[in-house]
Amino acid sequence: MLDLFMSAFVTLFVVIDPPGCAPIYAGLVSGATTRQANAMALRACLIAAAILIVFALFGENLLRALHIELNSFRLAGGIMLFLIALDMVFEKRTQRREERAEKIKATPEVEDVSVFPMAMPMIAGPGSIATIMLLMGRTQGTEQTLIILAALSAVLVLTLLALIAAKPLMRMLGSQVEAVITRLLGVLLAALAAQYVIDGLKAVLE
Repeated sequence: MLDLFMSAFVTLFVVIDPPGCAPIYAGLVSGATTRQANAMALRACLIAAAILIVFALFGENLLRALHIELNSFRLAGGIMLFLIALDMVFEKRTQRREERAEKIKATPEVEDVSVFPMAMPMIAGPGSIATIMLLMGRTQGTEQTLIILAALSAVLVLTLLALIAAKPLMRMLGSQVEAVITRLLGVLLAALAAQYVIDGLKAVLE
């Protein structure tokens, strides 16, 4: 069971990418007080948790209603995660996040960034939604389902801590360390994505 927890934790951590979200969030809340920034961070993580839990528990029923087989979703999800991994390795994902953040900052009337862009699409984006559904599709029984949800909760708690500590964290790590971490996580995600595609193909060919 520990293996399942660690596998789910690492996968979700890489996809949600708390170290990558932190500097973006620090830029978005630069004009807010510490109390306001912390409140928005908590709200963003709670909203993202609600979205991901809904897809974790009811995503397979949604696929069934749309007449989509889980193996097809594995293949599509694996390809999607591989594309995200490529973006991470070549830093295009970070660049897009920064551009999105600049657009939000350039709009004076938008003050609360907890729903957009933090909860969606930065934390609960297409990649993380696909990932939680893929992980849940491999579970058998209530116990394994709870383990996946525990891994998701752990990652979201780390994300909340990263957002709260965003400013001092960025001063401590610096942009160079962040770039190295993002690239390493991208390589790991590419391997995980390839495994999802292989599992999907095996199931289809059997």
